[in-house]
Amino acid sequence: MSFGFCNRILHVNLSSRQTSIEEPGERFFRTYFGGWGLIAHYLLTNLKPSVDPLGPDNVLVFAAGVVTGAPVGGSSRNAVGAKSPLTGGFGEADVGGFWGAELKHAGWDGIVVTGQAEDPVYLWIKDDHVEIRDADHLWGKETAEVEANLKEELGDSRLRVTQCGVAGENRVRYACVINDLHHAAGRTGMGAAMGAKKLKAIAVRGSDRVQIADRDRVRRIAEWLHDDQEQWAGFQEHGTGGFLAYLDASGMLPTRNFQEGSFECAERITGTTMTENMLVGRDTCFACPIRCKRKVQVTGRYEVDPTYGGPEYETLAALGSCCGVDDLEAIVYANQLCNAYGLDTISTGLTIAWAMECFERGLLTEKDTSGLELRFGNASAVVTLVEQIAHRQGFGSLLAEGCLRASQRIGHGTGRYAMQVKGQEIPMHEPRAKFALGLGYAASPTGADHMHNIHDTDYVSQAGIQSMQSLGILEPLPADDLGPEKVRLTKYHIDWQVFYNCLGMCMFMPYSREQIRDIVQGVTGWNSSIFELIKVGERALAMARAFNYREGFTPQDDAAHWRFSIPFESGPHQGANVISTADMVQATTLYYDMCGWDQETGAPTASKLHELGVGWVADLLYGD
Repeated sequence: MSFGFCNRILHVNLSSRQTSIEEPGERFFRTYFGGWGLIAHYLLTNLKPSVDPLGPDNVLVFAAGVVTGAPVGGSSRNAVGAKSPLTGGFGEADVGGFWGAELKHAGWDGIVVTGQAEDPVYLWIKDDHVEIRDADHLWGKETAEVEANLKEELGDSRLRVTQCGVAGENRVRYACVINDLHHAAGRTGMGAAMGAKKLKAIAVRGSDRVQIADRDRVRRIAEWLHDDQEQWAGFQEHGTGGFLAYLDASGMLPTRNFQEGSFECAERITGTTMTENMLVGRDTCFACPIRCKRKVQVTGRYEVDPTYGGPEYETLAALGSCCGVDDLEAIVYANQLCNAYGLDTISTGLTIAWAMECFERGLLTEKDTSGLELRFGNASAVVTLVEQIAHRQGFGSLLAEGCLRASQRIGHGTGRYAMQVKGQEIPMHEPRAKFALGLGYAASPTGADHMHNIHDTDYVSQAGIQSMQSLGILEPLPADDLGPEKVRLTKYHIDWQVFYNCLGMCMFMPYSREQIRDIVQGVTGWNSSIFELIKVGERALAMARAFNYREGFTPQDDAAHWRFSIPFESGPHQGANVISTADMVQATTLYYDMCGWDQETGAPTASKLHELGVGWVADLLYGD
C-alpha cells in the first residue's frame, strides 16, 4: 500500500482528446514529493526547448504533494506549472483551498496536460472516471458562473473546480488559475497557459481519502495546532492584511511603484479597517482551523459579493499603496474583478503602478492611455484598467503583456520604472529594508517571488533564529546585512521554502521543522530526516534553474532592480544604507558557489546535479 501518494499521474492530450495513466512508483515520489519538484521533472522531460508558452507544445502540470489532502492543517495546497507566458522560463504557482485535496481524494497525484483543444473543453474527474467535455457554454463567463454551471450540469454541489478565467482565455500573460473562486495560483501566468490550451476548467470529485501510515501521529500534530490558538488568533482575526499597518510604520510598505516605503493614508486600507467595516465572514482551506481567508461585502458605489472572498495583504498593497489608492471599497472591488476574471493581483497592481509613474513623469500621455488620467491615487482608473486588462481592451491590452513587455513596446525610457525581475512584477516586500530578500528576488527561477524567498526581519532576534538552529544557523543576523553568513542563511531558507512547494504545505503554518518532518513521516511512513527534506527543495530549485538555462537564461537575468540601490528620501529608512550593485553582484556570486551553480551559465553544475540524485538532468544539459 502507498501512503501519502496515489501513484497515479493522469496524462491528458487535448489535441487527440486521449488520456492515459502513469504509475511512477515510490522512488519517484520520494525524490520529488510533488508540487514544484514534479512540475520540474515533467517540464524537463516532456517539453522541447524554445517552444511558445502560449502554443500547443507547452506542457501544463497540476501537482499535489505527498501531504496534500492529509487530515492536518496546512495540507491543502497544490502547484500549477508550465513554461511561463510572462517570463519565458520556469513557471510555477501554488494555491490552497479544497481542489488539491479533492484531486488526491479522487486518487490522483497530478495531471499533465499536453496539446491544445480545437474548441473549449473542461475535464471532469470523478474518482477513476475521466472525461473531456465541451466547454463552449462556459467560455467567456466569470468564475462564479462557471462553478455554478458545472455543479448543476454534473449534478454534484460538492465537487471542486479550478479554472483559468476570462483573463486566461484572453491570454493575459499574468492570468492566474483560480481554485474555489478565491484561492489563486497567482504568479507566472499559469492561467494564460491554461487558457491557451482552451482548457476552461477541471472539476473534481473524490470519494476516498489519503492513506496515512501513522494516523495517530498525524492526529496529535493536528490537535496541537487546533488547541494552541494563541499562535494564530491574530492571523485569523485580520488575515495577511493585518501585516500592512506594521509594514507601513516600519517603512517597508511599497508605495507609488516602490518610490516610497510608507503611505500617508495606509490606515484607510489596513486589514483591521477591512475587518471593522466590510468583513462578513471568514473562510479557510482543507483541514485548517485558522480561517485566515476574508469574506467581504460592500453595497452602493461598488457591489462586492462575499462569494469572491476578500483581498489579502499583497492585493491591498499592490492595488492600494503601490498605486497611491486609499479607497478601500475600490480596492476590494478590484480584487473581486481579479478573482472573477482570473488575474494575479500583484502583477495587475504593479503593471498599473508602472503606468502611473510613467504618466506622472510625462512618458505616457492620455493619448497613450485611451484617455485615462493615470495619476497615483486614481481609484476609478485602477478599476477601469482591471476590466480592460482582463478583456484586452483599450490601454489594458498593452498592460496585459506585463510591465516589462509593455515598456519594451513603448520605449522612451519607460523600462526604467518597470518593477520586475525576469519579466515578473515584484511582490509587496521591500529589499531596502531586507537585503537578502533582494538577492532572493534576483536569483529566483520564476522571477521576483516572495513566497519561496527569505524575509530577513524574521531572523534578527534570538527567538527568530531558533527555527534555523536545526540547520546549523545559530546566531541572529541584521536585516541590513548581506555578508557570507547571511548568504548561507538565505540558501538554507530558500531551499526549505521550495521544499514546502513540493510538499503541498501552507507556509503560514506555525510548525517547526521537526513537526514538518514528523508530519512527513506520519503520512508517508518514510524515515525522512530534515536533511532529506531540505535536499528535496534544493533539488527542485536546481531543476528549475536547469530548465531556465535550457531556455536561454543567463546570470545577467539574475539582476536586482536599480531602484533598490537608491536610499529612501523619506520615512524610517531615510538615507539608510542600501545594497549597491557591486555588493549585490558579490553576494550573488557567493550564492551561486554555495548552490553549486556555474558562474558563467547560472545553471547547476553536473557534479551538483549528480549529488542531488538527478544525474539525468546533467545528461540532458551536458551530455554528448
